[in-house]
Amino acid sequence: MKQLINFGSRIRKLREQRGLTQTALAEKMIISPSYLNQIENDARPLNKRVLKKLELALAIDFTDWAENEDRRASQLRTALNDPLFRGSDITMQELRNTVSTSPHLAERFLQLFQAHQRLQADFETLAESVAGEERIKALHGAQFPYEDVRDFFYRRNNHIEALDHAAEQLCHAEGFATDDMALDLAAYLKRTLGVSVRLTDSGRRERWQRRYDPEAKILYLAKPSSSSRRAFQMANQIALLVHGREIEREIERAGLASTSARSLGRLALANYFAGALLMPYTRFLGDAQRLRYDIESLSGLYGTSFEQVCHRLSTLQRPNNKGVPFYFIRVDMAGNISKRQSATSFHFARLGGVCPLWNIHAAFSSPGNLLTQLARMPDGKTYLCLARTIYESGGSYLRPQRKFAIGLGCEIDHAHKLVYSTGLDLDDTDAVEPIGVSCRLCDRPDCSQRAFPPLSRRLQIDENRRSLFPYAFEGSEG
Repeated sequence: MKQLINFGSRIRKLREQRGLTQTALAEKMIISPSYLNQIENDARPLNKRVLKKLELALAIDFTDWAENEDRRASQLRTALNDPLFRGSDITMQELRNTVSTSPHLAERFLQLFQAHQRLQADFETLAESVAGEERIKALHGAQFPYEDVRDFFYRRNNHIEALDHAAEQLCHAEGFATDDMALDLAAYLKRTLGVSVRLTDSGRRERWQRRYDPEAKILYLAKPSSSSRRAFQMANQIALLVHGREIEREIERAGLASTSARSLGRLALANYFAGALLMPYTRFLGDAQRLRYDIESLSGLYGTSFEQVCHRLSTLQRPNNKGVPFYFIRVDMAGNISKRQSATSFHFARLGGVCPLWNIHAAFSSPGNLLTQLARMPDGKTYLCLARTIYESGGSYLRPQRKFAIGLGCEIDHAHKLVYSTGLDLDDTDAVEPIGVSCRLCDRPDCSQRAFPPLSRRLQIDENRRSLFPYAFEGSEG
């Protein structure tokens, strides 16, 4: 585990937050109060045995604690690369110290910076609307509720424990067939809630997949949809009808900024429950580990889609029983991100396009094939990145297919657990491709695909020289 800063004082703070005296905590750990006093004053080194006792007594995973600090420090670094700060020479160690000693200050700073980004985006949208002679009312409600909800899931490490347990308990109690749950869910809705499920093709005209009539207690599902999609929609409705209180408690804890964000949050949590019900945690994680995270095998085993399996894999972060921490992303052909979740420290661009060197773009050139890539981010972390296209039928000839690329990835330390590492030399540094968050946030000097100069570097323009790369800037050799 990475050495944590001010460890003793932070243990003292945790102990006080839990209302424990030194004597009480020492008794729980089966050590002497004087030993604990030395720990809290950083006067005694910790061995693994005592550290494990601390984790059990305080109900905390110090490895997660350290990883969360690294993640927050990386977010601070990204924020400080904004031109608002005219470049930043603050080291990562200084940022880690800040997060360690003043976590609430770091959180407030990031909230302030995100507010600045929203205002900046509003200005850019306004400028575009004026240039295009569009009406200003297009700006109404542009408060990034989707980003607010995504940030909530990011803070929770993409794992909602209460809903995950509730879904797993329901699946076990009812004995649902996990290979094709649609019939079982329809029977459960009728038997337990008096809700009838009806398939209808009217959704084709009205453009919906699910519509619930609370007075008639009828759940209408679009007939052209697949069995896995219908099962997901039924599970979603069960979440809203049966577990509304748990969802509302999570919304209250989330601190979402707007009514729109809270509404989206409820839908996102219902979707989370649905995925957890179709793929119950303990059984699904066991199968994933046994099959070395083979997505297609898991899809066939659980009667779910490729995308559903990838999304579920990114949520398997239950304390004391974790799967591989994955990032999950869905991108369209224009590079727009419509879904992104992460249990890793992988950084996504909040504004603008994503790195063109990332294999998720190449997936559209090789439809249906699963692509692998060893990629290193600017923070030095290397990932095994998977990418594959998916197609969603529009339900009729006059409705074109929806085309997306799904990305799933993990840090290279976990790559050997995946079947997709077969044949790859994970120790070959020459096989690793450098990628970035986005051009504006990446300061790699030798990228031929760069579309914009980095925000954190001043351009160097020499009329008598032409670089091999699109932009020359401070720190490059253009």
